[in-house]
Amino acid sequence: MPGTVIVGAQWGDEGKGKIVDLLAERFDVVARYQGGNNAGHTVVHGDQQFVFHLLPSGILEPGKICVLGNGVVIDPQVLCGELDALEGRGRSVDGLRISGNAHLVMPWHRLLDAQSELRLGPLQIGTTKRGIGPAYQDKAARLGIRVQDVLDPGILREKIEAALAIKNEQLERIYGLEPLDGEAIFADLVRFAERMKPFIADTSLLVEDALREGRSVLFEGAQGTLLDLDNGTYPFVTSSNPTAGGACTGTGIGPTRISSVVGVAKAYLTRVGAGPFPSEADPERAARIREVGAEFGATTGRERRCGWLDLVGLRFAARLNGLTELVLTKLDVLSIFDTVPVCVAYRLRDGSVVQDFPAHQSDFHHAEPVFEELPGWGADLSGVTEWQNLPAAAREYVRWVEERLDLPVSMVGVGQRRDQILEPR
Repeated sequence: MPGTVIVGAQWGDEGKGKIVDLLAERFDVVARYQGGNNAGHTVVHGDQQFVFHLLPSGILEPGKICVLGNGVVIDPQVLCGELDALEGRGRSVDGLRISGNAHLVMPWHRLLDAQSELRLGPLQIGTTKRGIGPAYQDKAARLGIRVQDVLDPGILREKIEAALAIKNEQLERIYGLEPLDGEAIFADLVRFAERMKPFIADTSLLVEDALREGRSVLFEGAQGTLLDLDNGTYPFVTSSNPTAGGACTGTGIGPTRISSVVGVAKAYLTRVGAGPFPSEADPERAARIREVGAEFGATTGRERRCGWLDLVGLRFAARLNGLTELVLTKLDVLSIFDTVPVCVAYRLRDGSVVQDFPAHQSDFHHAEPVFEELPGWGADLSGVTEWQNLPAAAREYVRWVEERLDLPVSMVGVGQRRDQILEPR
């Protein structure tokens, strides 16, 4: 029962899409289990670059079954746009399967997301304003509209009317906006439904059958561990569970179906939006990392905040996800520095030094990094094709991380392309 979960081990943007794209050819099924179009995967496949916000990265592999699980929230306009764009580039989307239990991101979700964020003022969380949080809110409130609802126009119309009875009141009375037209929304959804219908399936059963028959399944999450709703740096988190446990609830399979969990982390660290960031670099070096690493959001284009690898956070991710191995991406970006700081511990307000992630947010918000400086390697790594040909200091950096985390590093990225992934020996 080879079920493997790929998780982001930091604040997202670790390069999971490329790793999923690389591994997908070894698996029979690729299943995305949470999130929405508030995240983006940038994948270089051959001589072409693709940016996905909803479609699993494995969609580029011919004949691959690619699942959008029940834990994903789907903006139908975005999904249909991605399908059309991919087909327009000569790629097949025949392998896509969409869970009928997945919830839809509706127009009122996007409006409410943007307005509520503006209302927070200086306390803004830094959402992408794509409606993801409000969609999950309605899911929990049992007011959501699901993919399967588009198959029955009568049910769909009733659900839109029931939702708008509440949402229009919010939009008008709280935010002073014009009410939404339910008939126009219904008409749009009927149009999108025709595009989506061929792909709607019982994906929980599909994935379970594949595992029972001995086929391999790769579970793909969006965002990263530190953005997990329950265990991340709350309230600066996403609205779902990107951690490995989310693969079970987000695709409808049992935890015993998971055989390995691969964490993906950059050789440094970034985060988007507000929130504490103990190992954040000084502005000058952060700007250099951002420029060389092209650290701008695939979804929003926002500048990512940049800093140094944080072993406290990675140790937390390893524990929370039960990581069995680690992938380090973008090692090449660190070639610009003579020495490379790594955060190995936090100093808390009471003066204590800890190597484990603080359980209370007030401790984390005031944590100061304890750094160790490692030698740099000062060489361009982009042309290196074999592990043993990396500079000694670059290899030692990776081995040092392995030893500190007691976790094997199975792959190292030295560039954007698929052939720029090295396997340490």
